[in-house]
Amino acid sequence: MYSRHLLIAAALLLAAASGGWFLLNDTTIEAVESVAPLPVPPVPPRIATGLEYERCLGLLTSEPESAAAFARAWGERGGGEPAQHCLALSRIALGEPAPAADQLERLAGASASPPATRAALLEQATQAWLMAGNPTRARMAATYALALTPDDPALLIERATASAQLEQHGDAVADLAQALRLDPRRADALALRAASLRQLDRIAEARADIEAALSLDPDNPEALLERGILRQRTRDDAGARADWDRVIALAPDTATADLARQNLALLEAGPSR
Repeated sequence: MYSRHLLIAAALLLAAASGGWFLLNDTTIEAVESVAPLPVPPVPPRIATGLEYERCLGLLTSEPESAAAFARAWGERGGGEPAQHCLALSRIALGEPAPAADQLERLAGASASPPATRAALLEQATQAWLMAGNPTRARMAATYALALTPDDPALLIERATASAQLEQHGDAVADLAQALRLDPRRADALALRAASLRQLDRIAEARADIEAALSLDPDNPEALLERGILRQRTRDDAGARADWDRVIALAPDTATADLARQNLALLEAGPSR
């Protein structure tokens, strides 16, 4: 199965407790939720085989309009579930994540495919709902998917993302703890849990998670972004600035870097009055 985070990539941390941009409040940078739009994955999970299916999926990243037209025409010729799947993904690529998510949910509910395949469709629905700014529906879709594949760390991380957007940080921490029991080397889960722990004012635990994440992946932009926030909370402005500068150097054209730039600008502006 393909990497689950191609759709929500940088948003995993940012859309959860770390939020999407930060406000300088006295000496502490706090989170405000926002989700950056993200692309359709270049290698989505397959629910079928065949040349027409591969051709349609192959058009998604470079020619989404053509993929949509192909999927509609193929569907009229009896393309069935594969055509519906490609059409839903093309709608994501064309900037219509909410109707795409709804279509993916309906496809998963009606499909006769094995549980893992239906879970993959629901996972994509989860990601699309997150892109559409609807964490309630995202959490529901992830919960349905986890009923089919309960030991999937990536799905647990995605449900945690939705929970954090809903400010249900305790639920997010619980899902991330389970994800880390299943796969202890997930730096992304550690960074995301640190952000939720910070929101719960469990700062020592948040710092421990961030250090663990960076020990696994020293150049993880999301972990560096979060460590900068934790450093700024303790008035270590130099340390925060170094972390955020590093984020920009590592991933200059990402939502994570945009947040680091905003934090740096707020840091330079000084505490709000």
